[in-house]
Amino acid sequence: MNSKSNDENDGTKRAVTLLQLFIPSADRYGVEVPEQDEWVERALAVLGNCFGGATAFPKARGVWRDDEREGELVFDNPVIVWCYTSLDAIEEHQETLSEFLHEMGTGMKQGAVAYVIDDEFVEIGFPLEEENDG
Repeated sequence: MNSKSNDENDGTKRAVTLLQLFIPSADRYGVEVPEQDEWVERALAVLGNCFGGATAFPKARGVWRDDEREGELVFDNPVIVWCYTSLDAIEEHQETLSEFLHEMGTGMKQGAVAYVIDDEFVEIGFPLEEENDG
């Protein structure tokens, strides 16, 4: 079966590649990010425009080990966004997806952002910056 096929007779669309994004609720220091809902909406818009749709699942519970901060564990409640698409479509929209992930990572002060394509986990790391107390 192709990674994406359309049956012209009945209008059925099939997409068998699962793309998952994780929208964090805390920055790399464990501080709550109040604009998580805004980033979820932006993720849905990006995936909707690029791939035709997406679904955001309620907050999960997660942990990430920040090796640049001596293995500090950062606990949060990420929203997981799913999108069924094709590898060809992901490749076609790779620049848009990459720009969004980098913007989210820097805008939310993350140590990393992650996505999954089928069974492949990818983490994009961001350099450690001085914690801002002000």
